[in-house]
Amino acid sequence: MIQMNNVIKKYPNGVVATNGITIDIKQGEFVYVVGPSGAGKSTFIKLMYREEKPTSGEVIVNGINLATLKNSRVPQLRRQLGVVFQDFKLLPRLNVYENVAFALEVIEEHPKMIRKRVMEVLELVGLKHKVRMLPNELSGGEQQRVAIARSIVNMPKVVIADEPTGNLDPETSWEIMRIFEEINTRGTTIVMATHNREIVNTMRKRVIAVESGMIARDEYGGDYGYEG
Repeated sequence: MIQMNNVIKKYPNGVVATNGITIDIKQGEFVYVVGPSGAGKSTFIKLMYREEKPTSGEVIVNGINLATLKNSRVPQLRRQLGVVFQDFKLLPRLNVYENVAFALEVIEEHPKMIRKRVMEVLELVGLKHKVRMLPNELSGGEQQRVAIARSIVNMPKVVIADEPTGNLDPETSWEIMRIFEEINTRGTTIVMATHNREIVNTMRKRVIAVESGMIARDEYGGDYGYEG
């Protein structure tokens, strides 16, 4: 599913963000990526959806080596993935339905199938009754639910989430996590970078801790492992 083999990412300013990372994430796993600020977590996550390209080593996602993937093929890769960001990244002039449908329209899915899938995922995230609302008419939690619906509408094998609860209050964060849990029970791999200690310690999953660009800890049913 996701493999990294001796991955090094060195930025032009000399910063080594990942330093020889080797990891294997299998289909259907739920993985938290944790670590102190500046440890290399964001780079680690961005390598998985080719926002960053490794300086050396292999990054293989769904059988595709991202290290050698041509830039022109990156959009096609991302259609196979779901990516959820902290700041939602919704299109402000499109309503809830249109934001989610857009992910299928760009791959020229049949209109009938688009409507079916969009309504299915909006029901899953509890927003079927808000299809005509614009992003600025929604709460932060509702916007994140739209972003999650958009990320899974094309039925990806893996969803990569970068601090998806970072801008949300605790109650809303738990609502979002219950949605991710449901997505995972349906067979989708979840890889989530987070600073939320309570969530990691309560929902015991596989925990990969990144420190100084290296894997400091990789344990199943692990805890957050850092102070508040």
